[in-house]
Amino acid sequence: MPLRRPLHVPAVLVLLAALLLAVPAAPAAHADDGVRGYVDAHSHLMSYEAFGGQVLCGKPFDPRGIQEALRDCPDHAGNGAFAWFENFMRNGTPFGTHDPNGWPAFKDWPAWNSRTHQQVYYTWLERSWRAGQRVLVNHLVANRQLCEVYPLKRNACDEMGVIRLQAQRMREMESYIDEKNGGPGKGWFRIVRDSAEARRVVQDGKLAVVLGIETSEPFGCQVIGGVPQCTRADIDKGLDEVKRLGVSSMFLCHKFDNALCGVRFDGGTTGALVNTGNFLGTGRFWQAETCTGAAHDNTLASAGTVDDEVAALLLRLGKAGITLPLYPKAPHCNILGLTDLGHHMLQGMMDRHMIVEIDHVSAKAAAATLDVLENAGYSGVISSHSWTDEHYVRRIYGLGGMVAGYGNASDRFVAEWRRNKQYRDPRYAFGYGYGLDANGMGALPPPRAGNSANPLRYPFTSPVNGVVLDRQSTGQRTWDVNTDGVANYGLVPDWIADMRDISGPEIIDDLANGAETYLEMWRRAETR
Repeated sequence: MPLRRPLHVPAVLVLLAALLLAVPAAPAAHADDGVRGYVDAHSHLMSYEAFGGQVLCGKPFDPRGIQEALRDCPDHAGNGAFAWFENFMRNGTPFGTHDPNGWPAFKDWPAWNSRTHQQVYYTWLERSWRAGQRVLVNHLVANRQLCEVYPLKRNACDEMGVIRLQAQRMREMESYIDEKNGGPGKGWFRIVRDSAEARRVVQDGKLAVVLGIETSEPFGCQVIGGVPQCTRADIDKGLDEVKRLGVSSMFLCHKFDNALCGVRFDGGTTGALVNTGNFLGTGRFWQAETCTGAAHDNTLASAGTVDDEVAALLLRLGKAGITLPLYPKAPHCNILGLTDLGHHMLQGMMDRHMIVEIDHVSAKAAAATLDVLENAGYSGVISSHSWTDEHYVRRIYGLGGMVAGYGNASDRFVAEWRRNKQYRDPRYAFGYGYGLDANGMGALPPPRAGNSANPLRYPFTSPVNGVVLDRQSTGQRTWDVNTDGVANYGLVPDWIADMRDISGPEIIDDLANGAETYLEMWRRAETR
């Protein structure tokens, strides 16, 4: 039986919620029917249903119209003074105010740094599709621990129940967009189950929507006091179910250690709070050692607080189930890697031709995962939003996998693209993607620093397909990427055009090759 005990959580610990939420087969050149288009490899359209259903405000669509979809949370009413979670995530303090009215004024939200307000209303996504986006990986997301500590709820905290609900909402959104475009099958938003279907959708000029899962305890695979709370049979049953739901891409762990793998730490102050969540959920703080290899996890806040002798003692205590948030000198590596259950999960994903999301697993678990994939010649692996150590990028490319950068400011994104591209494998077609993590309680790309000297000028021509776009407007609000950054998903084309203006056409070519590269990677995973 799972080990459960009541927890009395001080109010300050609820703030950790802000942080829960980055031999190959013989390859061929681009397929004869190669496609062009951008790839968002990591976003969360339906996360408003997660974490109890009261953390995120607004929806990507509502049959009753935009005035219902883009409403603020009820507890933000008045001047937003009670929106402590939004205030903390946006400003670093639980105190503050904002105009809670969304439609039609949009005075204070959406904004690039507003983490709890809807970022992907469907017409904003439509603008990105019209400008050349052709693949969207939508991760169904859940976190039981965040749900349990957040005081407001309208949904249960069971992670798989939330995943099922979000999958249902995705189908409802597909049908809603169909209705707006002439009936069943007529819409531009198409959920796909395999690479061949995705290619047909992209060739038709529509958006291929891939379902993924990013959750902390997939299939109940929590670990408490070192004891796994799931079995191989649970994993097999769960994988079969999510395949029936249409899921094609999946993480093994996220934010907290689980029965499958150790997690890649969050660093600094963020890490201290998430580490508290790890203790509340597993009964243990993270355990770290000083890394001996090049790859490492993020550095924990209390780095260097103990010497080598005490660090060795802490590791021995950890094996006995006694952990303290005290750590040796950096660089830090989670002592936990890929477990036996994690190996079983990974093999089950490969057997079902699923794409392995390598972000968020510890350096030790990532190395073991890549060993398994390399031994199997399995190309279906992706770093979808800059959450794996850069020393593994070469191995990902060597498998024929794919890398997508987190949605940073355009100059920072370009710099990361250049670093990653140097590790490309010339045996495989190269394309690059971005992982906006929209509605994932992370910031969208901010305005580029110092852009007044060379701003994006409106109207502009979308680099990939020649569509002419002026400033985006919704209701009474008009946004400008130079001052507003990517305030909502509709400004993604402006962000990409800004990259072209500051770095030239090469990055646009690589982003435009993203759809083809993703589809070829997926196809190799299906035919290994």
